[in-house]
Amino acid sequence: MARIDAFLKLGREQGASDVHLAVGVPPMIRLYGDLEPIKYRELSHDELGSLIDEILTEDQRSVYQQGRDLDISYQSSEGERYRVNLFHKLSGPGGVFRIIPPRIPSMEDLDVPDIVEKMLHAHQGMLLVTGATGTGKSTTLASMIDWLNANRKFNIITLEDPVEYLHQSKQSLVIQRSVGNHVKSFAAGLHAALREDPDVILVGELRDPETISMAMTAAETGHLVLGTLHTTSAVKTLDRIIDAMPIEQKGLTATFLAQHLKGVISQRLVRTADGRGRKAILEIMLNTPAIANLILHRKIFQIPSLLQTGREQGMQLMDQALMEALKNKQIDPDDAYINAQDKKPFQRFVTNPDLLPQVNLAVGG
Repeated sequence: MARIDAFLKLGREQGASDVHLAVGVPPMIRLYGDLEPIKYRELSHDELGSLIDEILTEDQRSVYQQGRDLDISYQSSEGERYRVNLFHKLSGPGGVFRIIPPRIPSMEDLDVPDIVEKMLHAHQGMLLVTGATGTGKSTTLASMIDWLNANRKFNIITLEDPVEYLHQSKQSLVIQRSVGNHVKSFAAGLHAALREDPDVILVGELRDPETISMAMTAAETGHLVLGTLHTTSAVKTLDRIIDAMPIEQKGLTATFLAQHLKGVISQRLVRTADGRGRKAILEIMLNTPAIANLILHRKIFQIPSLLQTGREQGMQLMDQALMEALKNKQIDPDDAYINAQDKKPFQRFVTNPDLLPQVNLAVGG
């Protein structure tokens, strides 16, 4: 058993989402959004270097020793899985270990709105799950792939960097490929996937114009493409995709999105009301004819008003989703206030007065 497994096991038992290892401080865990130190001595340069070295293959060790960052999957001696980022900083080596739950949570477990399942009935097009780093996108996507795996007879190909959740084929055939190990890049993986008779392709990150272009080709040619971006709203997602493309392709990209985008799910993790967990709060945009028309005519800034009035269709703004979860006592009111864009409606629920804007009562003489 690698010595690092003891820290990882402790983090898992505490209910942490991540374990952080850095020189000069004790190991730390992210618990319900906050970093907390483990009761242990400060890690020295040599000790942490030795801990990391134990879990690397020869190829990985060669890359890391060249001073490059490393994104890998790690499986402990007890079969527990972690997504790992290893890096170097001024004081020496460091690493962050994302704890992967032992089983893939269902969409019911995650309390995902029913409209998301309906979106998965599409046989072609693009469906995006977005959010900042660490907001649970991979978990939401894993639950969506698991639903397709259990309910459809599809060939599902995932391109991930690295592979996190392991899917066992059920009704579908699930082929998981890791960028770096199995394919050179997301774009290369997409190019290969199109020759492998896929029904569904999961792209771990639409990170560059080439990948976006290949994903659009896959969606246009009869495949359902699931992808992620590091954007925090539907509007920012659409803007990011169009802005990423060369000038001569922006118009075609907007046309593609108007015709083939199925929807955008943007999520944040908000502390639960009991303070002992975090809940995914989702902004949902469906590509209705009205929204498609706004995308086509580059009036994306008008989309939020359609989301706000589209509750009957299953759409919702982030603030609407936050307010609903708050009224249902599912999330912490202070965290809801912090995450809200329009904070005024949330002020009356806040329990920590320091969060509220200070009113200047001074009267000029």
